[in-house]
Amino acid sequence: MKLRRNNNFLIEPASAATGDIAFNLIVFFLVCASTQPDSGRKQILPRSENQQKQTEQTENLEVSIDRNSVSVNTEKIPLTDFPSRIKRKLQGKAKPEDRIVVVKSTKDVPYHHWIAITGAIEEGGGVITLQLEEERNIQVP
Repeated sequence: MKLRRNNNFLIEPASAATGDIAFNLIVFFLVCASTQPDSGRKQILPRSENQQKQTEQTENLEVSIDRNSVSVNTEKIPLTDFPSRIKRKLQGKAKPEDRIVVVKSTKDVPYHHWIAITGAIEEGGGVITLQLEEERNIQVP
């Protein structure tokens, strides 16, 4: 008795799984592509200019924010008095370059505290400038 040999090597994959795979790939790419950037309060920060320093340069207000306190030009101010005090200091200044307020903060300042202080500065008419790092020149002999 001779056995019959089957020479059929063509095997087709199940066509029901291809729709599921395509659907999963579409969902994956839609989820990855639909991230939205965080949006916060818009702020206008002054640009740095490469002009020579003017001889008549007004002194900018310097606001230092700690975890529990606020200082204006090294004078500690209670948080409740800060908006009225900053408005008074910026009241007579008409030019935007005269209303620049340098904001320094420590790393442990809560975000809501920082937003409240910078919001009070903007409402008072100030232009916020952030001081991120101090530049130091070190001469080695």
